[in-house]
Amino acid sequence: MTLLEDRVVIVTGAGRGIGRAHALAFAAAGARVVVNDLSEGPASEVAALIGPRAVVNTDDVGTWSGAARVVDAAVTAFGVLDVLVNNAGIVRDRMIVSCGEDEWDEVVRVHLKGHFAPLRHAAAYWRAVHKAGGAVSGRVINTSSGAGLFGSVGQANYSAAKAGIAAMTLVAAAELARYGVTVNAIAPAARTRMTEATFAETMAAPDDGFDAMAPENISPLVVWLGSAEAADVTGQVFEVDGGRVCLVEGWRRGREIDKGARWEPAELGPVVRELVADHHPVPVYGA
Repeated sequence: MTLLEDRVVIVTGAGRGIGRAHALAFAAAGARVVVNDLSEGPASEVAALIGPRAVVNTDDVGTWSGAARVVDAAVTAFGVLDVLVNNAGIVRDRMIVSCGEDEWDEVVRVHLKGHFAPLRHAAAYWRAVHKAGGAVSGRVINTSSGAGLFGSVGQANYSAAKAGIAAMTLVAAAELARYGVTVNAIAPAARTRMTEATFAETMAAPDDGFDAMAPENISPLVVWLGSAEAADVTGQVFEVDGGRVCLVEGWRRGREIDKGARWEPAELGPVVRELVADHHPVPVYGA
């Protein structure tokens, strides 16, 4: 028996890039896959590679009704839903002073709402199964980004959405544990249409040897997180690229100074400078 034998998986944005690699990797591990992508052609190509254990869905997961139909597609086609991989995304890179309202709204909609809406409908499904006395082994794997964890110049919209996804992962893990659902996130680095345009030199495939930026390098961790084996791992964010897997520890309280009374503004200059003197955060990408 393979790692995900007969588990049912939704992969959003599965027509190309990392999502395509995820869909094929889940299928290779024995899963049945809902291949979701707005572009029917690429989604159908992926489904054809998988065969009868795949169905195509072209709904927009950044809409409430579209996300509901994706979840319904899994249950209708296969009778159950076990794993949701939120992967769909876009970029509209702009410096803050050049970013328009539509460029902000669309990136936040596709990424942040496009993660929350499928999560919300999948969670409602799992809660109903749990309340009916059924066994639930639900898995959600969200897609954040190094831009969301550390910031990226020229990507305020994308960074904000991806940071929101990381925080939402923590909340969802805490809320859904009672129903038998784990929620984790990855921050991948790989060659996609989005990254090739921005980081052409870094993302170029080598002439020979290990291709560290191949999107297929990301999928093994996602497949494992979607398996029954991963029941004790939740509320975590992992950076993954090439052969590297790194646990991201996130915001933690650092040094503190407590006066035991209200500060005067004029007192706080030396206090703040003392607190930040030995603080060395990861630099913002592109800074």
